[in-house]
Amino acid sequence: MVQSNPHMIDRFGRVHDYLRISLTERCNLRCFYCMPEEGIQLRDKAEFMSNEELLEIAKTFVLMGVKKIRLTGGEPLIKKGIDLLLRELGKLPVELAITTNAILVDKYLDDLMAAGIRNVNVSLDSLVEEKFNKISRRDYFKRIKSNIHLLLENNFNVKVNVVLIKGLNDNEVIDFIEWSRNENIHIRFIEFMPFDGNNWNDDKKVSYKEVMEKVHHHYGLDNVYKLIDSKNDTSKNFQIRGGSGTFGVISSMTNPFCSSCNRIRLTADGKLKNCLFSQTETDLLSALRNGEGLEKYIQESILSKEKERGGYSQFDNESVNLMKNRTMVSIGG
Repeated sequence: MVQSNPHMIDRFGRVHDYLRISLTERCNLRCFYCMPEEGIQLRDKAEFMSNEELLEIAKTFVLMGVKKIRLTGGEPLIKKGIDLLLRELGKLPVELAITTNAILVDKYLDDLMAAGIRNVNVSLDSLVEEKFNKISRRDYFKRIKSNIHLLLENNFNVKVNVVLIKGLNDNEVIDFIEWSRNENIHIRFIEFMPFDGNNWNDDKKVSYKEVMEKVHHHYGLDNVYKLIDSKNDTSKNFQIRGGSGTFGVISSMTNPFCSSCNRIRLTADGKLKNCLFSQTETDLLSALRNGEGLEKYIQESILSKEKERGGYSQFDNESVNLMKNRTMVSIGG
């Protein structure tokens, strides 16, 4: 395949070399900030990428300059044929990573290692079992914690993603940081973001400023070290004096990182989203099935990317009600 422009560069000079691929919209949890309580409408499997189509699209992105692929969902490990898909994706010349709820990690540990995956992000929004069950609407806390330690024992680099909700789990910030202080684990606090069906409200958001006020009040300024973030980091990263791991805050709402964004997303039904908050999508799956080249569609999508947060200048209760986007579970975490 001949490429005239191997890099995906938008109007603002941002090079996009990081692709997040959602393998499925289905999940074995029902976290309220990700999936509506009633669930999402199940669709015919023909509307989604087959494993072969997913691989073909992924290869096109690699030829266009993608250097990192992260697999997401739903829950990626419930994807049919995930063991073989992991091993095939592992053959691509990219860094391969995964975001999972870790419920099935013990079953697929060998496949993760065979695919060369070393970086695993695990979603865990509370260290209190009863509270976790309330958030996830399921009872897998002990299994998830066990599988996180299984990953650590096998030398995976583990990040734990914590979506903070005011009045629900924001009183656990220090507990999570203590975990990172005592074990080589990396905590990432994520501001609550609005998506269809998750009842977002500005009053529920815990900002970067609020998190750091809690941290400095507990540890003192001299015991909290700011780490050097890489160019495309989404989080502002820190370490407690003498700690084994790190913690960070992903402040998409109050302190966006859009100026250095290098990410694009491919949904499970083969749509390209150039921003998490974008209301527009590019249908790559239909183009592939029609025998068309994908490069022009990909480049058009990249060039149409807004400067910041899908073109939204503000997020308040009124403007969010007017937003038209997917549920988080159908975009991909």
